[in-house]
Amino acid sequence: MVEEQNSHILIVEDNLDIADMLSAYLRVQGYSVTTANWGEDGVKSCQSHRPNLVILDINLPDIDGFEVARKIRTNQPTQDIPIIFLTEKSGRVDRLTGLELQADDYITKPFDIQELRLRVRNALLRMRRGSHTNPVTGIPEGAPVDECLEKCLSEAYLSLMVISLKNLHEFSELYGFVASDDLLRAVTLMIQDSIQQICSEEDFLGHLSMTDFVIITQPSQVTLLSERIRNRLEQSFEYFYRNKDRDSDVLHGKNIAVQIRDLLLQPDTFQHLEQLRTELEQMCNQENH
Repeated sequence: MVEEQNSHILIVEDNLDIADMLSAYLRVQGYSVTTANWGEDGVKSCQSHRPNLVILDINLPDIDGFEVARKIRTNQPTQDIPIIFLTEKSGRVDRLTGLELQADDYITKPFDIQELRLRVRNALLRMRRGSHTNPVTGIPEGAPVDECLEKCLSEAYLSLMVISLKNLHEFSELYGFVASDDLLRAVTLMIQDSIQQICSEEDFLGHLSMTDFVIITQPSQVTLLSERIRNRLEQSFEYFYRNKDRDSDVLHGKNIAVQIRDLLLQPDTFQHLEQLRTELEQMCNQENH
């Protein structure tokens, strides 16, 4: 594609073998590539030759990748550049830090080069479209979700279904982030399929957070839709675990689970979006009893 061939990628990686391999591979794909082996050099390169995407290692010899990302995000001309973290670390803290810095993706070494190519392509496409979609699931998040919720404030008798995945962090720590992303994508497809079978095309599905979904639908659809989604998800979760882990206590009771709650919106139930958002957040954080 011509647009891809015109894209400039900055690779910040201190392992010369990996940097050279990525550079050569991405050039074959038609990208223009610049490399930097130090964090500060990466920041300077980003500011002087604004790339379309940064592939950023976390373990660097001077400042770490998180500090590089902070400098990119706090500099107005570079703050919207997509960042893909590339690292050997797989702990939850690193993942959360990356998400706080608005990372577009996070890949742990060793990685599949074809998967990296697709993630690079997808990040660039999202940037060009200016789309507020989740990089893993492809459904709306952020501003489009808030816009739909705000419209609901003036609508009579709509229902908001909140679907929360519990214990995804524990699953991710056991199997890695690629597996947890696969699970999220599968969950999204099952929710979308359930909506298509039961509801109208006007119903909306979006993210409240990475693990919390919201569906805007008619009150008459809630019971059937909730049962369909719960049954499909609960029947599928065990297939994401290795056979030897399914009957063990490897997660100490913190297996993947789904929580579904609904909120009936009547006229003037909430005056402001912030009030509705607070209520939905409390619903997400409630535990099943």
